Amino acid sequence: MFKKSIFCAFFGLFLIQTSSLSAQDYKTENIILITLDGMRWQEVFKGADSLLVDDTGMVKVPCSLIEDFWDENPVERRKMLMPFFWNTLATEGQIYGNRAFGNKVDNSNKMWFSYPGYNEVLSGFADDQRINSNDKINNPNITLLEYLNRMPEFQGKVMAFGSWDVFPFIVNEERSGVPVNAGFDLAEGENLSPEEILTNKLQSEIRGPWGGVRLDAFTQSYALAALKNKKPRVLYVAYGETDDWAHENHYDQYIWSAKQTDVYIKEIWDFIQSDPQYKDKTTMIITTDHGRGISKTSWRSHGESVPEAGEIWMAAIGPDTPASGEMKLQGQWQSAMIARTIFQILGLDYPDTKAAPSIKEMVK
Repeated sequence: MFKKSIFCAFFGLFLIQTSSLSAQDYKTENIILITLDGMRWQEVFKGADSLLVDDTGMVKVPCSLIEDFWDENPVERRKMLMPFFWNTLATEGQIYGNRAFGNKVDNSNKMWFSYPGYNEVLSGFADDQRINSNDKINNPNITLLEYLNRMPEFQGKVMAFGSWDVFPFIVNEERSGVPVNAGFDLAEGENLSPEEILTNKLQSEIRGPWGGVRLDAFTQSYALAALKNKKPRVLYVAYGETDDWAHENHYDQYIWSAKQTDVYIKEIWDFIQSDPQYKDKTTMIITTDHGRGISKTSWRSHGESVPEAGEIWMAAIGPDTPASGEMKLQGQWQSAMIARTIFQILGLDYPDTKAAPSIKEMVK
C-alpha cells in the first residue's frame, strides 16, 4: 500500500519527534475537514492550464479566462486562481502535492473515483474489494466521523455537508448517527436560522444542472449556518462542482468553481478566526478524492484507466501544524493518512489498526 523505502524512514522519525507529546500538548479542539471533488493538483500548484485555458471547445467565450486567470508565471497564476491557498495556507499552514519537487500525494486505492476516494480519506484505508462503485450503498467501514461521534466529548457535535447525494451512504448516516445534509436535502428541525430558511427556499427553486449534485453555494450556506448556530466540534464539508463541470468538459466553469471554492474556504477560516470557540483551537485539513487526466481529452476523466487520476494533493492549517508552506520535501504521502492525523492532533489514538499512519510534518 505504501512506498516503504521512503515512508518508513519518515514514520520512524515521526515517532521519535512526537513520542514525548501527550494529549495536553495539542491545542486543537475542533476539526474542519474539506474536500474539493476531482480538483487537480496541476491547477492547485500551477494555476490555469496553458493547454486548456483558451480552448474554444472547453471555454464558452474565447479569451474569457485570460484576464482573470492567466500569467506566464505559474506562481502568479496559482495566486490568481486560489488566493486564500497561496496568501494564507502557504504562509501559515502546509500544502502537499507539488510533484515538481518530488512531493507526491496519491490515492492508496486503485479505483481513482469518488466513493473509494472518500472512503479512504474518511476511514483511513483503501477498500478496493468492497468499495468499488459509486452506488448508494452504506459504507461497511467506520469513518473517523463515526468514531468521534461515539465518544462522549464529541457525541452530537459531528456534522457533514456535501453537494453529492451519495454522502449519507459514504458516512453511513443510519449507523453512525452523524447528520449528513447532502444532495438536495433541506435544513430540518426546530429553530432554523434565517440563513437556513432562506437557503431551503432558494435550493427548492434553483435545482442546478445535475440530478444528484447541488450547487456548492447551497452546501456552503448550510455549513456556515451550522458553524455559527450549532457550533460542531467536527465539521466535514464536501464541495462537488469542480468534478461535475470537468466531466462536462467545461474548463471555464471548472476554473470559476475552483476560485469560488477558495472563497468559500476563506469564509470558513475567517469565521473560525473570529469565534472564541474556534479561534486558535481549530485545525482545517483540505484535500480531494481523486485526480484527473492531463491531456485535452483525458482531463475531464478519471478512474483506473487514466494514469494520472491517482495523483492528488492536501493542505492543513491550525495551531498544531507548523507553518512550512509549500512542502518541497521529497517523499510519498497518501490521503489515507488523514484520518489518523486528525485523531493525533486531537490527542487521541485512532481506533482502527488498518488505518494508515499519520502525517508527521503536519503535526508539531
